[in-house]
Amino acid sequence: MTTTLLLARHGQTVWHAENRYAGISDVALTDTGVTQAEALGRWAAAHPVDAIWTSPLSRAVRTAAPAAHALNLVPHTEPALRECDFGVMEGRTLTEFATENPGAAEAFRADPVAHPFPESEDPTAAAARGAAALYRIAAAHSGGRVLVVAHNTLLRLVLCRTLSIPLGEYRRVFPRLQNAAVSELRVGGGTVALLSLNVPCGEKS
Repeated sequence: MTTTLLLARHGQTVWHAENRYAGISDVALTDTGVTQAEALGRWAAAHPVDAIWTSPLSRAVRTAAPAAHALNLVPHTEPALRECDFGVMEGRTLTEFATENPGAAEAFRADPVAHPFPESEDPTAAAARGAAALYRIAAAHSGGRVLVVAHNTLLRLVLCRTLSIPLGEYRRVFPRLQNAAVSELRVGGGTVALLSLNVPCGEKS
């Protein structure tokens, strides 16, 4: 049986509006982020799913809430869907980091997996935990459609891992997952296929 996973990044937060790394910090949605969450809820009402899973961080939970309300579903929380811990970069921009440590910033830009931020989570480990979570979710809802609300860096790492793309290329291959846009994966028979990427809620067929 093939399971459809509909991946969505949470809505905009204050830090993301300023291009700051949020990571494991629990940052609230902006008014724009709330509007994006509501749009995702309307999309879900028009394109029902069988289950909703979210990261435990409040920005993901809040983004999933309108969809859960529209479909009368109780979301499941998966700790392994939390965002990567960015260490010293939590709450900071890459530009700020580059000003203080240009060599480390350049190394990160060249290969963010081989040269992650100081004190941050190992991106390879983050990719493994996130991919394992998606496989568990797909198995729990075999043949169904599942909305998964999580985070920009984690989901890009997971996409690379499940699609056999080198992890160090995640920033180049997937420059950005748009807030509350939907990316569709088909999981089944030991394979994963990407059917769509970054589709705005109002344009998903």
